[in-house]
Amino acid sequence: MKVLSRKAVSSSLLMTLSLGVIAGCGGDNPQPQAAGSTPQAPTDLKVQFMVPSYADVPNMNDEYWSKFQKESKSQLEVEWIPSGDYDTKFDLVLASGNIPEVLVAGNITRPTLQNAVKQGAFWDLAPFLGDFSKYPNLKNNSYKEVWNYMKSEGGIYGVPRNRPQIDISLKMRKDWLDKFKLPVPTTLDEYTAALKTIVNGDPDGNGKKDTIGLIGQGFLLADGDGSFLSAFGGLDPVYDKEGGLINKNLTSNYTDMVAYFRQLYTDGILAKDFSAIKQTQAEEMYTTGRAASYARNVWRDFTFEQGIKKVQPEGEVISLPPMKGPGGVSVQLSVPFSGAFYISKKVPEEKVKQILDFFERTTTMEQTDYNYYGIEGVHYTMVEGQQQLTDLGKKQVTANGTGAIFPLAYNNKMKVINPAAPKVYNDAKSASVESYSKVGKIDFFSIINSNTWISIWPKYNSEWQSMVVKAIVGQISMDEYKAYVDKLNSSAEFKKAYQEFAKEYKEKIGS
Repeated sequence: MKVLSRKAVSSSLLMTLSLGVIAGCGGDNPQPQAAGSTPQAPTDLKVQFMVPSYADVPNMNDEYWSKFQKESKSQLEVEWIPSGDYDTKFDLVLASGNIPEVLVAGNITRPTLQNAVKQGAFWDLAPFLGDFSKYPNLKNNSYKEVWNYMKSEGGIYGVPRNRPQIDISLKMRKDWLDKFKLPVPTTLDEYTAALKTIVNGDPDGNGKKDTIGLIGQGFLLADGDGSFLSAFGGLDPVYDKEGGLINKNLTSNYTDMVAYFRQLYTDGILAKDFSAIKQTQAEEMYTTGRAASYARNVWRDFTFEQGIKKVQPEGEVISLPPMKGPGGVSVQLSVPFSGAFYISKKVPEEKVKQILDFFERTTTMEQTDYNYYGIEGVHYTMVEGQQQLTDLGKKQVTANGTGAIFPLAYNNKMKVINPAAPKVYNDAKSASVESYSKVGKIDFFSIINSNTWISIWPKYNSEWQSMVVKAIVGQISMDEYKAYVDKLNSSAEFKKAYQEFAKEYKEKIGS
């Protein structure tokens, strides 16, 4: 059994599931009714969801979900889509017009989503939410600026899926640093030198030069792109000479990062097939001790380390401290939400209110704790003041996927604490990344939008990604890549988009 396995289900397992939801109001966690108390009876609710799946499909008859369903009068019909297939399915659903009652969007600036908003596919929730007097949990248990970030086309169309800002870290095999008597890197140059030493030094002792320095994933590094871009200053606003805000992908900072990865590739540090590696493959590479560095959620350090110890007992995984680069430090903070819930305009107005009431009931710390730990005495026990998952908890709770369905409450340790790890480990891990929130930067292009960009970028995105990969692997020169970027940036349509970005940045984030 893999602790905290969250692998996506195969497409053959797509299915509709009936899920229980929490009864009660405000911060109530599902609990047996006290003797003599008046049972709370929420309005019956049956609603369809389409959500991305990051885990196995939950068993709806297990202890975790049985308790949920027993104490609930709501029923959710959920179509789980493997996370790797979700964007494609998402676009197809929008194109078909056959939109489920509640649709999760992983990226609120996705062009297909924004076009659907403009075409009236979803409810503007601002009139329902009003001053949030009826929705104190949605207001007070969300990040303070998140509802401003949700604004689009003059309204609020999404309910944020609250998430912590401390999330992704660059990981390193600490035992391999120790083996070669290398200090923990504090600069990007030290990190690069350490990786070079490790890949050339046969750290696993198998007599082969087969160790990967840095694992790629998807187009580039997936979760790790932003950490490196932050080190090159690419998460700061960069303006053109007309005052337009240049998209982060086409800044000189991004180009500098591409040149850096080109050198890593030349030196045999970056995985040779970096652009073709899938998430499950990357995880397998790291947990079988084949790579030194990888970028994923902080909480996975313990999970990865336990996997590595099965083949290399001395294995130790750390989240690296913020490393100084040419233009910043190597920490990207997540925006304080992971996409949002959108309610189809086909849903009757009265049912919209019921759905918002459901979100209000589940945007609590109690619900968040239930999501992570389940039932005391069944899924966890209290050990030294911390919930410690039982074997059943590791099996049921960590594969429940409720975070895809409920907004949860904002908590900056949600992606740091590993419920399968001892308290002493989690305390040390929390302390080691505490500085992230002080020095890291968010990708504000996850918040702001440009109608022109939405229109033009889909025509260029694949070509641009191809040019990035070609530049890194040496199929084109850096001068050729720079000329390509300059050509895009000098076009009238891109300049128009940058003016729109600048306007929205000022409105949502500040000058």
